[in-house]
Amino acid sequence: MIKKGDNVRFLNAVGGGKVTRVDEVKKIVFVEDADGFEIPVLERECVVIAAINEKTNFPVKDFKTKPEATTIKPIEVIQPEKKNEPELILETPEGETMKALLAFFPLDIKQLQTTSYECYLVNDSNYYLYYNVINGENDVWKSVANGIIEPNMQELLAEISKEELSLWERIRIQLLPFKQMKNYIPQSVIDANLKINAVKFYKLHSFSANDYFDEPAMLIDIRSEKETENQKMADISPEEIKQAMFQKEETNARPRIIKHPQTSTIIEVDLHINELLDTTAGLSNAAMLQCQLDKFHEVLDANKSRKGQKIVFIHGKGEGVLRNEIEKLLKTRYKSYYFQDASFREYGFGATMVTIK
Repeated sequence: MIKKGDNVRFLNAVGGGKVTRVDEVKKIVFVEDADGFEIPVLERECVVIAAINEKTNFPVKDFKTKPEATTIKPIEVIQPEKKNEPELILETPEGETMKALLAFFPLDIKQLQTTSYECYLVNDSNYYLYYNVINGENDVWKSVANGIIEPNMQELLAEISKEELSLWERIRIQLLPFKQMKNYIPQSVIDANLKINAVKFYKLHSFSANDYFDEPAMLIDIRSEKETENQKMADISPEEIKQAMFQKEETNARPRIIKHPQTSTIIEVDLHINELLDTTAGLSNAAMLQCQLDKFHEVLDANKSRKGQKIVFIHGKGEGVLRNEIEKLLKTRYKSYYFQDASFREYGFGATMVTIK
């Protein structure tokens, strides 16, 4: 516990000084710097150090003396949840005709001018689909989502910010249908180029009730009407057309696919050094920063297989050294993940939320 008269350094900012007083209720310490100014700082964002050199305001260290050994608190590894065994696929006669759609949802339908969007892939068929979604322009294209989706299911592909909408005006979608452990009629591979008018995202009537989701959505058939009709005519024999003319239309609608987030629980990780270590005695600022980044890597690696998982890293505000290092890693080593500032109401300005993709 920090007390009056201690020499401290700031964990998330440059500088430090001597503690002049302590507010134990609010957990705030008041630090007098080299210029005589008293600075209020959260107690958990300070670390007690050796005596301060009055001229340089840096701690006096004896580099000939080996620092005391520190005991590092074991870090609990977050294990990914075990996947459930695959369920039996219930096939329907109409599901033998390939149908796949894109569904767009505004995160705040009352603020269409500023809100972000979720894009889902809907597989309305009896087939598994290998999928690859590419967007871009000219000769610069990028795969934004790829994987396998099960029959009669939906999957979150991406969260799209307002600034990224222009990249989604031209989309190329590649689909390869197949079935597992059974005989089936092979379907044609789909390689569709879609053009979406970005203006639709700002119009309320673009999002309407549908047979697939409980919420209003903007649905786009991946196969154009012309392609769909030509394929139907090629697959249907004259005898089937004649039979269909005398057959009553079925009134039962297809089962609705409920849009649920793949993971509903947000993982919170506090990266403040006092939460990671029992003591920081003898550790340099660089060593403490590396300990915080090691915890960051460990949590992301433990959850890399959980698509859609949201993780909030609480790093504090300060001068933003830890925050900048985290953003640099997310733009390079983890560039496939989506990240944004966490909720201000819950975490203030000192947290970043990462979504596993």
